[in-house]
Amino acid sequence: MFASEAAIWYNIPEFNVLERNITVPGFSPLFPEAHCTQDGSICQIVTGEAEINAASSMSALVYSNIFDLTTTYFLIAGIAGVNPKVATLGDVTFARYAVQVALQYEFDAREIPADFPTGYVPQGTVAPDQYPTSIYGTEVFEVNTALRTLAVGFAKNATLNDTTATQEMRSLYGNNSAFGPGASSGPSVRECDTATSDVYFSGTLLSEAFENTTSLFTNGTGVYCTTQQEDNATLEVLMRATLAKLTDFSRIMVMRTASDFDRPYDGESAAENLFGDAPGYHPAVENIYLAGVRVVEGIVEGWNQTFEKGVKADNYIGDIFGSLGGVPDFGPGS
Repeated sequence: MFASEAAIWYNIPEFNVLERNITVPGFSPLFPEAHCTQDGSICQIVTGEAEINAASSMSALVYSNIFDLTTTYFLIAGIAGVNPKVATLGDVTFARYAVQVALQYEFDAREIPADFPTGYVPQGTVAPDQYPTSIYGTEVFEVNTALRTLAVGFAKNATLNDTTATQEMRSLYGNNSAFGPGASSGPSVRECDTATSDVYFSGTLLSEAFENTTSLFTNGTGVYCTTQQEDNATLEVLMRATLAKLTDFSRIMVMRTASDFDRPYDGESAAENLFGDAPGYHPAVENIYLAGVRVVEGIVEGWNQTFEKGVKADNYIGDIFGSLGGVPDFGPGS
């Protein structure tokens, strides 16, 4: 999504995505080229940050007619904020659900009704705990869990980066019983879900509100783990491209590495959490490559045996409308 996430893939021993640099009309002015290996088997797009940039760049890619993407595997590979109830700094997470948590009505927190726990209210409703009735279609996406299982298996072969400063930050979260035991442990590979919001938020109240949104929108199945600014936009483009027979939605993996906690530890303010040091940033960027390269290599090396024909999804995949067929296991239709 941005320069640091891109550059971690350059000058690596496994392959060279800078051998071919292809200008694509409609890409971000900051990142105007797709980068590929000489044989075109592995390529990188840098979308730019937040939902509009992600959707614009991905749309330019899939409709460019420059690439055949019909059997391409897409690995969304970026850093994210992390929920200390579920995961910790440096973790590598793979999502089943991406939830557009900020697509709601919003009151300023100083003006919310007295019995509301948050200023966020699902669209078409009158209370925070009601399922939205005004549906746009991008609220929830579900990806292939069988493919996710394979990706997690590949990623677990990586030795993840960690630092003393990151360990010290984790330890500050270890004394709070509300946080999971993983909050203070070393980095690992986890299966948990991601929240998309253009707004970069911080604090216990907002984080808990979006935990509840994730659970509500997925009918209690999703577990909010990471927060980022792009994934639902990227997935909407790939879903539409699949309808146009340009991509295959069953070949998507959503990998986010944890760079910072979404809420403060005991004794810290939400502002200090947002504006203070972020020792998890560099390990998270490193772990994009360390875990991600194992996934890429696993797919390339297993192409003939497993991946060329595709990995059959055992679960529903797609959007809240059921656009790709099947019945969503979330949303009003479920």
